[in-house]
Amino acid sequence: MQKTIDEIVATGFTGLQLRVNGWVGSAGLSEIGKTAPPPLDGRVRIGSNTKTFVATVALQLVAEGKIELDRPVDEYLPEFGIDRRITLRMLLQHTSGIFNFTGEVFEDGAVVPGIPWQGEEWVNNRFRTYLPEELVRLALAKPARFEPGADWSYSNTNYVIVRLLIEKVTGRSLAEEMRRGVFEPLGLTDTVVPTIETEVGEPHAHAYYRYETGGEEKTIDVTEHNPSWISSGGDMISTTADLQTFITALVGGKLLPAPLLAEMFEPHSKVPYGLGVFVQETGSGKVITHNGGIMGHAALMYCTVDGDKTLTAALNYVDDADLSLAVPFQRATARLLEEIFG
Repeated sequence: MQKTIDEIVATGFTGLQLRVNGWVGSAGLSEIGKTAPPPLDGRVRIGSNTKTFVATVALQLVAEGKIELDRPVDEYLPEFGIDRRITLRMLLQHTSGIFNFTGEVFEDGAVVPGIPWQGEEWVNNRFRTYLPEELVRLALAKPARFEPGADWSYSNTNYVIVRLLIEKVTGRSLAEEMRRGVFEPLGLTDTVVPTIETEVGEPHAHAYYRYETGGEEKTIDVTEHNPSWISSGGDMISTTADLQTFITALVGGKLLPAPLLAEMFEPHSKVPYGLGVFVQETGSGKVITHNGGIMGHAALMYCTVDGDKTLTAALNYVDDADLSLAVPFQRATARLLEEIFG
């Protein structure tokens, strides 16, 4: 495994920290220009792994009878005028059709932009605060991608609406509900739900962003930025140890009753996505997973359905507007899956 992560880092990443069951190792650098490797349990922005945490809290509220999976979301959040056909299930499974506030890319290559989150414009505004209501209203002002329930399309907007729904029915912040339902029961001491806080917390490997300004290419450290631009679509911070504890507990039925867990792990017919998780076939059988990347940080999270084998990882790298590390990221993920679950 050490040889594998050394070779993966050599494909263009700054650093990688991997945890497989009881084994943990790292490769590459924690910070460009220095020699220290990534910390073995450093904090990292986990990107869309956030969605699995949010979905878990929402389903806990379903189990408590505070939300109904198939009731119109508009009945809980009437102030937004959400299509009355859209339910919590559709939000969690990305079948609502609601516009993705970070932009939409269609099958024919057409692009409809959302908020600025790339290039020099994002760099210059990376400490700006967005309210979740602002992101939702921006998305709802755009045409829907498809009729509710008619198709599947990944949309960060879905999970910002779920955040507002959780906060509306509980009268508490998402962070407070996360602590009550997940962090405290599992003892997750290094996992954070930020709102506008810019720091990651020590220890951590550094994240970088490359962009053009004045005709010149520039690379800067973006470890610190205001994550409100992505909100609960991907703003959380964690460690590979906490991610391992969380996904193992989730799959093991410690956070949700069995019937709801079965619904969470039931994949859509078009894309193998359940309610906040991907359900992926490997040589070891089905694994429950979600991955995420955000501005030079990324996290991987996998667990077999029997809970016997887990893989969590944290990557740090130089991001850019072209997402030039997307293909190496996919190849690295595929290689780790083959090594661990093949």
